[in-house]
Amino acid sequence: MKSKPFHSLLEDVQALLSGTLLVALAIVLFRQAGLLTGGTPGLTFLAYYASGIPFGVLYFVINIPFYIFGFLAIGKAFTLKTFAAVALLSLFTEFMPRWITISAIDPVFAAVLAGLLAGAGLLILIRHQASLGGVGVLAIYLQKRRGWRAGNLQMIADVAIVAAAFFVVPPDRVALSVLGAVVLNMVLTINHRPGRYFGQ
Repeated sequence: MKSKPFHSLLEDVQALLSGTLLVALAIVLFRQAGLLTGGTPGLTFLAYYASGIPFGVLYFVINIPFYIFGFLAIGKAFTLKTFAAVALLSLFTEFMPRWITISAIDPVFAAVLAGLLAGAGLLILIRHQASLGGVGVLAIYLQKRRGWRAGNLQMIADVAIVAAAFFVVPPDRVALSVLGAVVLNMVLTINHRPGRYFGQ
């Protein structure tokens, strides 16, 4: 029986930094194109568009209840890494507009590229036993305990969240947001399957 791959502290730190940086860039693209995504970032986008409160602040606050669930359901190490990932993403999304300026971007291209970037970033985090909190915590828990694919579970939640966007985002932007969510979850579904890879 093969042992699970072990990740060193340095590897975990690198994964948290690179994974959250990719997702933060995806969020910048979504935001620039007036789009949103699913999961907890999608909920945060809805609150951001409705209130104007900084995305990073909202994202961190919305995730607070899920730290408790993560600790009880998955474990201390996972929860600590998830807390670090959420904190990093919150910081990156606030500082990235100072590092990169996008004057114009085609919304279809933004949806596809942001979906790919977010999917790759999430995949890195999942493989290092971390997540971006919220729906992702529940999806990973059910995949490990029940064998249900995290990508499929995330897809269902994403569709529901993006559908709620009709109240705050124009219909054409909602449609493109669905495209971005589909691309993101295709990355997870194709590349992350139960029993294939779980790092420690």
